[in-house]
Amino acid sequence: MADRPLATLNNPEPALETTLRPSVFADFTGQAKVKERLEISVQAAKQRGEALDHILLSGPPGLGKTTIANILAKAMGANVKATSGPTIEKAADLAGLLTNLEEGDVLFIDEIHRLQKTIEEYLYPAMEDFKLDIIIDQGPNARSVRLNLPRFTLIGATTRSGLLSAPLLTRFGMRERLDYYDAAQLQKIVVRSARLLNVEIDETGAHEIARRSRGTPRISNNLLRRVRDYAQVRHDGRITETVADKALAMLEIDQNGLDEMDKRILETVIVKFGGGPVGVSSLAVAVGEEPDTIEEVYEPYLIMEGYLQRTPQGRVATELSFKKLGLKPAGGKQASLF
Repeated sequence: MADRPLATLNNPEPALETTLRPSVFADFTGQAKVKERLEISVQAAKQRGEALDHILLSGPPGLGKTTIANILAKAMGANVKATSGPTIEKAADLAGLLTNLEEGDVLFIDEIHRLQKTIEEYLYPAMEDFKLDIIIDQGPNARSVRLNLPRFTLIGATTRSGLLSAPLLTRFGMRERLDYYDAAQLQKIVVRSARLLNVEIDETGAHEIARRSRGTPRISNNLLRRVRDYAQVRHDGRITETVADKALAMLEIDQNGLDEMDKRILETVIVKFGGGPVGVSSLAVAVGEEPDTIEEVYEPYLIMEGYLQRTPQGRVATELSFKKLGLKPAGGKQASLF
């Protein structure tokens, strides 16, 4: 989508994303403390000959939750069955997944916070006692049947752990939050991905892509693809700092990693809503984006970088966002262009 570069950057081609994903912890860059804790859990479980405890991975999109789930499954020598919360529409869907698992298998549920509450309740005995209660028939003939399940590991991934119910949260033996990456870590990821894509890149070119990737490996890999195309068509195919800068400028990604939609959000808060506070629903209507997308994709980075503040009354633009866009308060409440 040309008018929203970040939306494209957060939805890479599945085949390419799979090839760039590390398959072992040794190749996984960043999240050192999380990685250490998970590696210890894997070693301990293997020594005891047991399945891993259930694990909840939370954090903004694109930080490696799915990658870690696959690494864990491979480290345990287990098969992984992947699904997502919205696709499990009926209890029968969940029952089908659980009854097809084998001993030690990993069931990965992405966007687990979007599971329906009635379906979520079926997970409680499955996670705790490895049993599944299902209802057969309806009305007077209805009866409950309890099925024994193999010991499996549920790995849930969520961008909004606060939406998970307390009963489900407490059934995860491990809860790990992934944080944004720094530029040095992302530079290593860019260099590794460039090598896998057979792209020639120097350290300064990799750093330029990394520092404008919003702290997110998925965005780094997708910016690398776009810069690769630019270098191939407009230059000799080699990515340098200058080439990367020109390519990113063409993509409307500025020196701070902000794209057109980020600036539209900030400008809307300042100009249309007098700097705030403004609710996310009103903001979403004003910029033509879904509220969930603003909350999960754009807002975390803008808040982390100090451009927005989230208050009980709504979103408020900071002084930094005024300076960024060349806007100034007018009368202390409204904003206008210089």
